[in-house]
Amino acid sequence: MSLVLASLTYFQSIVMGLVQGVTELFPVSSLGHGVLLPALLGWHNLVKSQSQSESFFLAFLVGLHVGTALGLIVFYWRTWLSLFKGFFTQLGKSRTAGVSSLWKLSRPDIDPQYRLLFLLVIATIPVGIVGLLLEHKLRVLFTKPLDAAIFLCANGVILLGGELLRRRSRPAHRRSVDLDTLRPRNALIIGSSQILALFAGISRSGVSIVTGLSKQLDYENAAEFAFLLATPVILLAGVLKLPDLFGPLGNGIRMQAFVGALFAAVAAYFSVRFLTKWFTTRTLWPFGVYSLIVGIACVVRFG
Repeated sequence: MSLVLASLTYFQSIVMGLVQGVTELFPVSSLGHGVLLPALLGWHNLVKSQSQSESFFLAFLVGLHVGTALGLIVFYWRTWLSLFKGFFTQLGKSRTAGVSSLWKLSRPDIDPQYRLLFLLVIATIPVGIVGLLLEHKLRVLFTKPLDAAIFLCANGVILLGGELLRRRSRPAHRRSVDLDTLRPRNALIIGSSQILALFAGISRSGVSIVTGLSKQLDYENAAEFAFLLATPVILLAGVLKLPDLFGPLGNGIRMQAFVGALFAAVAAYFSVRFLTKWFTTRTLWPFGVYSLIVGIACVVRFG
């Protein structure tokens, strides 16, 4: 085990950190790329450890996820500050209107920032529960290059299919829904779609955006909700598993994980900065095509 641990180089940690930070936000699956890239580059020390029930690679990924979440927090810190201010504002209103007013999102006096925070909380619940129960099992079962390639193809189908359905089902005269009017039920559905991202190759942001579009959000609002929703999910998943990194599995890789996390944070920050501008005028088509091409190529390579 010590030889395997020692073979995780700083170069590998930097590359994996950059890939994690970029592909977690770009709708092309960070976990899928985290499985495929080491296999394509011949990093057999990482490939062998990916599907083990207890491995240093999974501990290493914990650090990368925490770094990615921190990059998102740095970008959205003003938004999160506003959301929590809205919470305390609404809490103050509930003293006169009653505690039940916190649950009635249709009230005219509801604070819009509190409402959005509430939607993010309920949207996080499904993937949080399923992730706690099944994430480790699914990662061990499906973190193989061929599996990841197949799911990356599926990711491309989801993105392109979502685009086609949106064009066919949405009348030209129908107005988009914004986050201020997004229904709690639809927020829950968007959050639940992230469960698919537990399979290596399916993008968390991709399925969230596609589902948001199906609920009449425009690209900009669907992307913002997906990125805000990803922050607590990624952060909590990382924090809950930090004991793995600081336990025996982290022996020999903690500094590499720290360096990888720094690069993941920087990559995530610039990725979300780019994508928030991209989705003001552009669509998911390039990411769907990329997923299909790379996925099919990798199926051929590892099949």
